[in-house]
Amino acid sequence: MNTEPKGSTPGLLPSNNAIDISLNPTTSPATFATTQTCEECQPPRPAAPVAPSGPDSNSSEQSEDVDEAQKEPKFGSNLEKIESTYPEGGLRGWLVVLGSFSGMLASFGYMNTIGTYQAYLAENQLSHYSESSIGWIFSIYVFLSFGCGIQIGPIFDAKGPKMLVLSGSILLMLSVMLLGVCTQYWHFVLVFGVLGGVGTSLIFTPAISAIAHFFKVKRGNATGIAACGGSVGGIIFPLMLQSLFAKLGWAWATRIQGFVFLFLLIIANLLIRSRLPPTPGGSVLPDFRIFKQIPFLLVTIGTYFLEWGLFVPITYMISFGLASNAMSHSFAFQMIAIFNAGSSLGRWAPGYLADKFGRYNTMVATVFLCMSSSLGLWLPAATLAADGGNKTVIFGLTVTYALFMGFASGSNISLTPVCVGMLCDTKQYGRYYATCYTIVSFGTLTGVPLAGAIIQACNGNYWGVTLFTGLCYACALACFTAVRVIKVGWDWRIIY
Repeated sequence: MNTEPKGSTPGLLPSNNAIDISLNPTTSPATFATTQTCEECQPPRPAAPVAPSGPDSNSSEQSEDVDEAQKEPKFGSNLEKIESTYPEGGLRGWLVVLGSFSGMLASFGYMNTIGTYQAYLAENQLSHYSESSIGWIFSIYVFLSFGCGIQIGPIFDAKGPKMLVLSGSILLMLSVMLLGVCTQYWHFVLVFGVLGGVGTSLIFTPAISAIAHFFKVKRGNATGIAACGGSVGGIIFPLMLQSLFAKLGWAWATRIQGFVFLFLLIIANLLIRSRLPPTPGGSVLPDFRIFKQIPFLLVTIGTYFLEWGLFVPITYMISFGLASNAMSHSFAFQMIAIFNAGSSLGRWAPGYLADKFGRYNTMVATVFLCMSSSLGLWLPAATLAADGGNKTVIFGLTVTYALFMGFASGSNISLTPVCVGMLCDTKQYGRYYATCYTIVSFGTLTGVPLAGAIIQACNGNYWGVTLFTGLCYACALACFTAVRVIKVGWDWRIIY
């Protein structure tokens, strides 16, 4: 019997394996097994038994039984092939990307509109509260959006995304629909902060994690496309609310936003799916022992500083525009839309480039741009505004900063999941990503109120908070650079 394997061997092509090694040196046992030759991977086939002579022999039946035994798949080996073979697209894969885009258009669109809510509430329902007190509403929201992932990620790994996305959709719809009847401070804390935060987390964690089941070589590009949903929402909803607040008032403006959410979340529930089978008997409990891995610990610390700095301009850019007197009231409310317009390109383009030039290489470059734009554009604008400087210069610096920072900070959402995924097996991706963002959530809890306190300490001026933002990105830059150096050294020609 000829024992040479025929046909194509399931698994990644050799060229893809080469890319995987360059992008992710930490190779799981399952992935390593598929990179061997067929002779090394497959157990030796037993020789076909010699058919006995004589009229009573059933040689043909025995031969068929042997062939069937040889063809019978082993569960373990098939599971390894499934885990290590990625479709890199296809109809199912891109439908998952579409579902994730829709889910993040609603959930992250809600998040990227907090600057509009903050400015409106500070002038109306909560005008008698300080900037720092109002900031706690949005800090609780962002904290829960990321912090709840510590449990959601492991549940995704063990059970899949269906019930998580459905539960998140219900909570997010309750949040946006009840927002219109809120009048007291504690109303906003419960409805926007708690309901909205938990709902957002239940949607965006599975939306990000599901993409990793279908893409590996092209994961940066696919994640970037899906993450664009949040920035597109950050363009649409602030402009929509600015118009509706004047025409229909607070209550109906937020309800109309809710109806848009309903359509988007239906699409998300229909399309977000996982591919890898749930781990039999898999635990849904977090495991903090993974922080013993120094690269993962540094990525978590770096992401902490990224998010600590990111939500400062998202929350206070409109307030700065109003306080600077360098732009009209209506244009100040459009600043967050300009920021998210830059972010739309910034969430996709770095992801696409990362697949070609290296995920950490691209991350370091974009974080450097975040730091440079904060210290080189927003800080001078805030300093001039504090001194009563030229309003035309302040206007130009602020708009330029919104575009550059929006573009550069888009990678904070699209590339961070990909960088985390390079440090673990795909079947553990939800746990790693959720554990990272649970720690990061404490930065988002304190970042916005701390920025509000800094503004108050600077007598209502914004130079202190812009300096804080720039320093946060400097710390993040040091952490991501350290991970890259630990993994592949200082040679920036290496794709990593």
